[in-house]
Amino acid sequence: MGLLDDKKRVNELEQERAVLVGLITPTQNEAKAREYLDELAFLADTAGAVTEKRFLQRCEAPNSTSFVGKGKLAEIASYVHEHEVGLVIFDDDLTPKQMAHIEKETGVKVLDRTTLILDIFARRAQTANAKMQVELAQYQYLLPRLTGMWTHLERQRGGIGMRGPGEEQIETDRRIVKTKISLLKQKLAAWDKQKVIQRKNRGKLTRIALVGYTNVGKSTLMNVLSKSDVFAENKLFATLDTTVRKVVIQNLPFLLTDTVGFIRKLPTHLVESFKTTLDEVRDADVLVHVVDISHPQFEEQIEVVNKTLQEVCDAGNKEMIMVFNKIDQFSYVPKDADDLTPRQRENIPLDELKSTWMARMGDNCVFISAKKRENIDELKHLLYNKAKAIHMQRFPYNDFLYNTYDDLDDPQAE
Repeated sequence: MGLLDDKKRVNELEQERAVLVGLITPTQNEAKAREYLDELAFLADTAGAVTEKRFLQRCEAPNSTSFVGKGKLAEIASYVHEHEVGLVIFDDDLTPKQMAHIEKETGVKVLDRTTLILDIFARRAQTANAKMQVELAQYQYLLPRLTGMWTHLERQRGGIGMRGPGEEQIETDRRIVKTKISLLKQKLAAWDKQKVIQRKNRGKLTRIALVGYTNVGKSTLMNVLSKSDVFAENKLFATLDTTVRKVVIQNLPFLLTDTVGFIRKLPTHLVESFKTTLDEVRDADVLVHVVDISHPQFEEQIEVVNKTLQEVCDAGNKEMIMVFNKIDQFSYVPKDADDLTPRQRENIPLDELKSTWMARMGDNCVFISAKKRENIDELKHLLYNKAKAIHMQRFPYNDFLYNTYDDLDDPQAE
């Protein structure tokens, strides 16, 4: 035990210590701001940072120079110096001007939400394609910020026509970044063409895609249904690469795709870069929307995913199955009969939530625990019926199911 404790202490020392900063505004109340900071803390933990303290400030809008007010920034700087914290993370995007000013006042590294997510994606990317997608997003995020990053190298302004080396360096770096962006786009376009050919070679097999908020259990469910070993972890964005497996239920084959999870305030550059993942969603016949029923704000997460699917994937009209996962982690706190305050999510029994969502979705709704394998047979039955209906539309005169799919992996009969 002593050796394990020593290793744990070493790991804790290696982790960066961070403070989180968020705003309470007319469009974002305190409850919402605290919830966003909870998610930011999870992002920080995924990136390897330990959250020491959270700072919230109520204001009409972010300060154009310091994001928060001068007094709050001084409070943050004082805490950072006193407790030897090396990282300040803001829940919203910062301008180069804001970042430079905050770094000057605090004397430590400053990140915004987008930078943190990009760092996590860079850590998680395993394949060459995923690494290229992340690198493209990083350069696209960096390009408009080069001017602010080079202000510390500018000389005093001279006479007419005199430009400091900082400005020349900005132009040089801008050309380099633009060239890299162009090359990465060319490589990704070539890779996309290969993926299009691969999708065509899959024939007319029914395609079902798992979609959902990050860390809701998509990869775990993928492993259960396909008997594979897709990496799954209780971290945000545990998997970035699109994974496609052939699943066979009662001798009926279909393709099951695991996609990258969505998140609130997902950087636009990442959405654009991960076009191939979104293509898998566009090409799917059925979407399986996996939801973490144990999360207090699961309904808002559903809205985030649906909005993202509609805006960037044009997949809002596809047939969808709602799979409420993690029923084994669902907690219910009975409400006092004399309590007149509005009911919260934790005061609603699971049975009531089931009846509510099943009334909305009809048969396209199931409650499971992928980790505990609860109600998996019910989900398989639902997937089988969907795949069978699509198969019979495509092969109305075929009385065999999968003998023509020899080019795929051997079926794993259930």
